[in-house]
Amino acid sequence: MRSKARTVEAYIAELAPERQSTMLAIRELILTNLQKGFVESMTWGMPTYEVPLRIYPNTYNKKPLMFLAFAAQKNYYSLYLMQIYQDDESYQRLEAAFQRINKKVDIGKSCLRFKSIGDIPLEEIGDMIANTSVDAYITLYEKQYKHKEETK
Repeated sequence: MRSKARTVEAYIAELAPERQSTMLAIRELILTNLQKGFVESMTWGMPTYEVPLRIYPNTYNKKPLMFLAFAAQKNYYSLYLMQIYQDDESYQRLEAAFQRINKKVDIGKSCLRFKSIGDIPLEEIGDMIANTSVDAYITLYEKQYKHKEETK
């Protein structure tokens, strides 16, 4: 659900109390592991972590380069991990992490859907975030974007 909140704190505060704890846990996981250079914002109606235009202005849509985001949907939560869309190895590591915790993965191109915090491999997601620098993410993005341009 898109929010009109202007801050992440306001976004979380507008949720039902029982949903706030999950969103606070996801935010803490992100902030604990996020490398320098990424910034937190409210973009696309949800909390987003992105590469600012001052660092990387060459995006296809002229908006900051989204690294990840999270949202409380009507019947589930979403964690948007753009890295798994751009990097097969990251996607495979995430799938393997789900197998290790005996949970079923519910994922689209970059959208990981879950009903409770215990349904996702927090340690692997935290490691994925912690091990991705702004420069490494830009490289992944450019590789994926160049590939898309070549296949048009």
